[in-house]
Amino acid sequence: MGDTSTVSASGGSSGVFRHGKRAGNSILGLWSRYSYVVIFIAILITFVAVSKNLTWSGVMLILRQSAVIGIIGFGMALVILVGDIDLSVGSGLVLISGLTVMAYNITGNVFITLLASLALGVTAGLFNGLLVGIAKMPPFIVTLATMLIFRSLALYISHSRLYELNSALPSFSAFHYGFGNSPLLTVPIVGLMFLLVAALITYMCTSTKFGKKIYALGSNARAARLAGINTEWLKVCLFAICGILVGFASFINVAMNRSVSPANTGISFEMYAIAGIVLGGISMSGGKGHTAGIIFGTMSFTMVSRIIDAFELSTEINNTVKGVILLLAIALQMIRKPSKE
Repeated sequence: MGDTSTVSASGGSSGVFRHGKRAGNSILGLWSRYSYVVIFIAILITFVAVSKNLTWSGVMLILRQSAVIGIIGFGMALVILVGDIDLSVGSGLVLISGLTVMAYNITGNVFITLLASLALGVTAGLFNGLLVGIAKMPPFIVTLATMLIFRSLALYISHSRLYELNSALPSFSAFHYGFGNSPLLTVPIVGLMFLLVAALITYMCTSTKFGKKIYALGSNARAARLAGINTEWLKVCLFAICGILVGFASFINVAMNRSVSPANTGISFEMYAIAGIVLGGISMSGGKGHTAGIIFGTMSFTMVSRIIDAFELSTEINNTVKGVILLLAIALQMIRKPSKE
């Protein structure tokens, strides 16, 4: 009788332990998949608290200010998902933006200007991709080099002067005020472009064979090669897509701001894009994360900047605060469901 009681008690305790462990694993699993939502809500609550008079137009302003970094972030995320990195996106933005201004001032045609932006972007992306994917050079070194090259070229071509749209052209108002700074049903047009890019990239990553190849390569490069994936050309394609998105972001940047400073535009944008990606739940080790989270991550990072402004902190300390928040986000991202042995 005593033995039976002991076994029963032991079994009951073990069952409770297993149930608790399953519940804990379930919570960790949800956290690892959707931590970016929790982080976004926490930052949003803080933003609402310090803003005091938050309005719909204030929220739409956050979306508008997130557009350029967010679009670049989606390109960067594709590269990071396969375990690489592109440090040249900020310098690429200033070079392509400057040449976009020149294309517009020469042609006066917005559609040709857009094509020029995309063509310049894919050219820059292919240059990086061929060196990384085909020549097998380290992506960190390659894109560090092109980061220096692109900004230097932007300075050289402009002779360190400001690139500025010609406001005398007939299409100027439609381009700068209409596309770059006008809303559609209260939502900024550039914000809608950001959301459109988000939808297309998320669909590509979640619902196509190409997207499955990206995650396969990021998770296990050797297994991806054994499965017949041409990993070299896949990397070339991803750097090219990243370049196209930098080109599109450059077009939007010009439409929003009408001028480009080769010395200051795009400074630290590669870091800001990475911050939005990390806050959005993309793993820097590759192969993990939902691209839709980049919307939340980029807007979170934009709100952090606005919160810092609201506290009237010294401008010299801004990046310190952003860096600390980025480190916290990475630490939280590392809390994941234990893998099965």
